[in-house]
Amino acid sequence: MSVVAAKELEDDAKKYASEAIRLDSQGAHGMAIQMYQKVISTLVKLVHLYPDYRLNKQYTERAMAYQERVKAIQAAHGLLPQDQSSEMDWTIPGKNGGAGTNASANSPKGPQVVQQLKASFSDLVITEKPEVKWDDVVGLEDCKQAIRESIVFPFLRPDLFKLGWPRGILLYGPPGCGKTMIAAATAAEIDGYFISVDAASIMSKWLGEGEKNVSKLFANARKMLSENKPVIIFVDEIDSLLGTRGQEVGGEVRVRDQFLRETDGINDKGKNLHLYVIGATNKPWTLDPPFLRRFAKRILVPLPESDARMSQFRMYTAPLTLNEDVNLDSLAKLSEGYSGSDIKDICQGVQLRVVRELFSSGKALDKETQTRPITVADFKEVMRTRKPSVSPDMQRAYLQWSNNFNAL
Repeated sequence: MSVVAAKELEDDAKKYASEAIRLDSQGAHGMAIQMYQKVISTLVKLVHLYPDYRLNKQYTERAMAYQERVKAIQAAHGLLPQDQSSEMDWTIPGKNGGAGTNASANSPKGPQVVQQLKASFSDLVITEKPEVKWDDVVGLEDCKQAIRESIVFPFLRPDLFKLGWPRGILLYGPPGCGKTMIAAATAAEIDGYFISVDAASIMSKWLGEGEKNVSKLFANARKMLSENKPVIIFVDEIDSLLGTRGQEVGGEVRVRDQFLRETDGINDKGKNLHLYVIGATNKPWTLDPPFLRRFAKRILVPLPESDARMSQFRMYTAPLTLNEDVNLDSLAKLSEGYSGSDIKDICQGVQLRVVRELFSSGKALDKETQTRPITVADFKEVMRTRKPSVSPDMQRAYLQWSNNFNAL
């Protein structure tokens, strides 16, 4: 097996798990479910590709535990009816990669398994009318204007668009910069439906029947159009669908082809449908160039500029008690190169710093005692150990790709 390739999958799983737990603890249940699904699909792909890997037993147990958490969230918050709960079938791969006999979790070599999860369509997508507004998206004025021209204006005055309008939009850029929020705010702006789907989960073998799920995704979106409301299909990590792959599992090619056929269908100039596909990716350079033509608009969602960073600090520190020496403009300058998600993490970090001090003092159980005001020194200390999540090399890569493929 390739140790490097396995390590990459392990790192991805750790990243997804950390984000899933964070979202779960914050009550963002829909997004937490999608992130848990990413963990599961990554772990199962690791087990499938490398059946003799020494950690497969632990990975199998973790995948099952995460799936149980998904089912618990769905049951507790009404995200999926009880009678549609998913079922698992763990089997040992046959000689040609097919399913074989049932496997024991205590197998001496670890569970050499492929997870065949009978997932309902409700497991794959989140359909909602978002409450996110344009004002919630800090900065990114060029991005918001491009989206308005592509979706909002054609919806409000379709008669002005004699040649039709773009229905495929690609949002690309560093992680944590607001791609999902832009798409959700767009749907709210036009009082439309927002269908959020994780491309990695559709593509992964553990979900099964990927082609049918893709077909059902677009069929359901078309049905929603009958309510005279626009529909936005938001596909996160769309590079999982349209990117180049050296090693594919199962029917990934067929799933990709089905998605492209459906996208071509809504791009048909003879039908002025208000059905849009917004794809998001942190890795635009992995997209196959022939697929880019499906996305007439290709919009860079960059790291926040100074004014946007200051607004984000103002928003995230609003509930906190700050010392007089804290100047938001200075924090914005200190945080150059940080993403919006990084800034939120910094603010949570300074909050934890003063809470930790209170618990260390032994006074935390006295509810009358509050944390001390947060100082600029607290921010500097957190930022000393919390580096930006996007390196200068990555920033240059986004700009270079933009020079070649950006289409506002």
